Amino acid sequence: MLCELANIQYPSRVLQIHREYCEAGANAIKTNTFSANAQNLDCTKEELENIIHQGYLLAKDIGEEYQVEVFADIGPMAQQKGMDLFKEYQAIVDIFLSLGANRFLFETFYNDIALKEICAYIKEKSPQSYIITSFALSGDGYTRQGISGEKLLMEMDTCPYVDAIGMNCICGPMHLDRILQGLSIKHHKISVMPNSGYPTILHNRTFFRDNSTYYANAMMQIITHGASIIGGCCGTTPAYIKAIRKQLKIQSPKVESSTKEIKNDKKEIIDHDPFHQKIKRGEKIIAVEFDPPNHCDIEHFMDNAAYLKQAGVDALTIADCPVARARVDSSLLACKLHREMGMHVIPHMTCRDRNINATKALLFGLQIEGVHNVLVVTGDPIPAEDRKQVKGVFNFNSQLLAGFINDLNQTTFPQPFLICGALNINAVNFKAELEKARKKEKQGVTAFMSQPVLSKQAYENLKLAKQALSSKIFGGIIPIVSHRNAVYMNNEISGIDVDQEIIDLYVDKDRTQASELAVTISCEIAEKIYDLVDGFYLITPFNRVDIIGSIVAHIQSLSN
Repeated sequence: MLCELANIQYPSRVLQIHREYCEAGANAIKTNTFSANAQNLDCTKEELENIIHQGYLLAKDIGEEYQVEVFADIGPMAQQKGMDLFKEYQAIVDIFLSLGANRFLFETFYNDIALKEICAYIKEKSPQSYIITSFALSGDGYTRQGISGEKLLMEMDTCPYVDAIGMNCICGPMHLDRILQGLSIKHHKISVMPNSGYPTILHNRTFFRDNSTYYANAMMQIITHGASIIGGCCGTTPAYIKAIRKQLKIQSPKVESSTKEIKNDKKEIIDHDPFHQKIKRGEKIIAVEFDPPNHCDIEHFMDNAAYLKQAGVDALTIADCPVARARVDSSLLACKLHREMGMHVIPHMTCRDRNINATKALLFGLQIEGVHNVLVVTGDPIPAEDRKQVKGVFNFNSQLLAGFINDLNQTTFPQPFLICGALNINAVNFKAELEKARKKEKQGVTAFMSQPVLSKQAYENLKLAKQALSSKIFGGIIPIVSHRNAVYMNNEISGIDVDQEIIDLYVDKDRTQASELAVTISCEIAEKIYDLVDGFYLITPFNRVDIIGSIVAHIQSLSN
């Protein structure tokens, strides 16, 4: 049962919990409404309003009894298609405002979507309100969407509608203290409310051991490092508040001088990668996508890769479980190709199958293996028939993933990654697709691999992209190997449109004739888009590397 339902079902328990924290020495309490929103509670609008209403009144009763502040507690909601996140928060805020609330805590947020807007709305309706915004950061300073906590806090520090900013949850006090020491907050008070530590799971229940004395001492250090609002999150029982109150009387910690030198984690980015240098020199790059096998016999794949290298391909891109079907891991295969054959490789990296920890660990591994290129994509959804057994992760989308890698380029990696993105030139609403591409550029994408050019509209969209984007563009070409293949791609593969006149050319063609036609059409497309692109992105059909080799030779002849 979600604890917010207790406001209705067990109000006396909620009152007792509030009372215990007040008696332990808290100066402020939070309403039991963190997850009281339409996303988290399966209830009617009226039931949700009643839960929030009762949650505030219960806290208010205890607040008046013990003369402590009462904060309306609001947790994050995920941005969903068609949802106006500001209006969702507004509906919650309006309930609190109607009850007289003038203290607001937005806690455990993992991005700042609609946060400034809702804070501005509160100040407009209730100028005397006090607002705290707090982000949930992992030990390395990122939210679960891969967004830098420092960037979020620096951004909120410029917001005139907020009174205090800070961090809570996920970590114990040591890690949040470490993050705090690296911040330079200039305009707002700082709030830090860590977990009691890291939990264990006992009999399917999350369990935090009692370390309240350690926690209280750690919070004294957090005060000296700049926090003026402290408290606790998961696992911090009233015993922790009591221990903090006791330690405050003993130590009376003072904030250290604000003139302390703040460590600058940003480093000078020096790119020595020869593949990156080739792109920067303006040479026409030929990258070939080659799908990994769905079995353990790798010999044929490696032979084909060797053939492509011999043909003069600059880089091999490797899909990451396309159409959400398991294949050999793209990053592991990229490492093998780079290590054993010296090939430049661009593994695709989807957001579908990894959380932020797994993604960061994989990026570290690629760095160690000398692989410095990635193509970030959101990833195909899990097929409908598999969703009961297989679940996607999707902690972030391709834009957020690019931003995460870009931030690590600036702070962590010895050799920066070339961050590539996908560009769907066959999108029905290409204006929206361009806007997405611009957002990707802001997140650090510097090269785009386009979907295949197989229609007049795709060509026109490619011209628009060249004008609108500052990044390198690799024009997509996929050879069609049969009439059946053409019809299938045009009707069943998302992001590929094939003009009918091209489809008609394959009618009654045998394998040899269709192969020759595939090369001819692909070479004509390459010639047509040559001046629009910074390179070519060839997609290998059905392991037909012979066809790709012929196209590569023709593209090379265009440069001579």
